[in-house]
Amino acid sequence: MQDQDHNNQYVSTGAMDMPEGFDESRYRVILCAASAYDKKYYFNQAFKDLPQSIQDDLHIICVLFCEEVGGVFTIGFTPDGELMLDTVADEGDLLYDEIGAALLIPKVRKSRADDFRSIEQFYQVKFLHRDPDEVLSDDDDDDEDDTYDSGSGLHGSIGGSDTTFRVSGTPEDFGDSK
Repeated sequence: MQDQDHNNQYVSTGAMDMPEGFDESRYRVILCAASAYDKKYYFNQAFKDLPQSIQDDLHIICVLFCEEVGGVFTIGFTPDGELMLDTVADEGDLLYDEIGAALLIPKVRKSRADDFRSIEQFYQVKFLHRDPDEVLSDDDDDDEDDTYDSGSGLHGSIGGSDTTFRVSGTPEDFGDSK
């Protein structure tokens, strides 16, 4: 029940302010996001056709991530239709746990790999209008080749006079570890 208590602290909203370091150009579409700063959770209503259990799981993932490390946590899609997990903090946020975020993203990615793969397929078919047979056959090919341990990278960028930390990860960022 602790998951529900955390969920209830966050107010669902139709919009959310992103920190200064958030790079919108990396995304085509935001699926969902949560902010530890204003205790808000955003879910893109274009994805309302996802099963309610998946929507609820995404809500819990986002909120618990923010509760653990702070900042803003975003799940979205790259222009190629790949699911991307990303976190960013406001400049000067001394409570943001960048190391914890760098460790938590691969843990979330690994524990929810099947769900994330299904969400990617849903997005690629419904929004990118790719052939369902091709998307599913691409996934079958990927299963044989993917022996990487999903990870995340820690990137620092200077924003003004303060440092903005960004932690993000997609499998392609880290190559295969065979």
